[in-house]
Amino acid sequence: MIPVSVITGFLGSGKTTLLARLLRDPAMARTAVIINEFGAVGLDHELIETSDESFIELSNGCLCCNVRSDLVLTLRDLAARRAAGSVPRFERVVVETTGLADPAPILHALMTDRSLNEVYALDGVITTVDAVTGLTTLDHHGESLRQAAVADRLILTKTDVPEADTAALRTRLGQINPGAPMLEVVAGAVPPAALFDCGFYDPAGKHPDVQAWLAHEAHAAHEHSHHLDDITSFCIVRDQPLHAVTLSLLLSALAENCGADLLRMKGIVNVVEEPSCPAVIHGVQHVYHAPVWLPRWPSDDRRTRMVFIGRNLRQSWVESLIDFIDAEVADEIARRELATH
Repeated sequence: MIPVSVITGFLGSGKTTLLARLLRDPAMARTAVIINEFGAVGLDHELIETSDESFIELSNGCLCCNVRSDLVLTLRDLAARRAAGSVPRFERVVVETTGLADPAPILHALMTDRSLNEVYALDGVITTVDAVTGLTTLDHHGESLRQAAVADRLILTKTDVPEADTAALRTRLGQINPGAPMLEVVAGAVPPAALFDCGFYDPAGKHPDVQAWLAHEAHAAHEHSHHLDDITSFCIVRDQPLHAVTLSLLLSALAENCGADLLRMKGIVNVVEEPSCPAVIHGVQHVYHAPVWLPRWPSDDRRTRMVFIGRNLRQSWVESLIDFIDAEVADEIARRELATH
């Protein structure tokens, strides 16, 4: 049987950072990774490198709503291609869910679909929780609470950030899921042995609500999740590069004007001053991180792409904000150049 592990966790909690770090470990060779991203345009797969024996499959859209079709079909297809020798002979599957996924239908499909059970076995659930925003997220987003409740391993991320409240978060998570070991992780650094080979997934050892959620999935078709009613996503794509100063000013403006309504933003940016080294930007609710510079572009697509997920956000407003800031920066640069001549 091929073990399947699910990595889940709310938007911006560090799933992709964790996965990218894990896949650098030789123990993760021969791993097939299924990445699901909310929205039409994904970036996470471009920020993850695999070995020659590992590979990534994409599943855009809302995995929690389409699990019975998309995930099941993807896994069936992978099994067929493995048997035919058209993909590397993988020995493990890791599913990274979108941060808005309700994990119950995902687990139910993996545990009960007969065609999958002939090939795969659900090994365990790994849930990342942001030590900075985790308490607020658990209070306001039911998906986050469910993600924590079903976990076999709880991974506390960003514990090195001064604003992190690790002690309070540990107490809260202990109430939600007292049986799951908690690991504090910085920049995704954790050995695979601490996360995988949990044994066959057993909901009986979890919070009583977990069994109720799975039972509900067994008796009712999964309805479209409520989060689609009030959360929107959009991607801004730009052919022209932005100035480096624009990025810092943009992140400050978003933090000041959007607050917690901007649940997640991430982007890979072509910068005027460093055309061969793209900048990666991240924001989670009211926390925005300084740009990280990659040594090279991960693909031939060198356009700037920024993904936004949140409430009451208008794409036109964000686009106008970027245009305004970059134009002001360009004018200031031009004025300084004139002054030096």
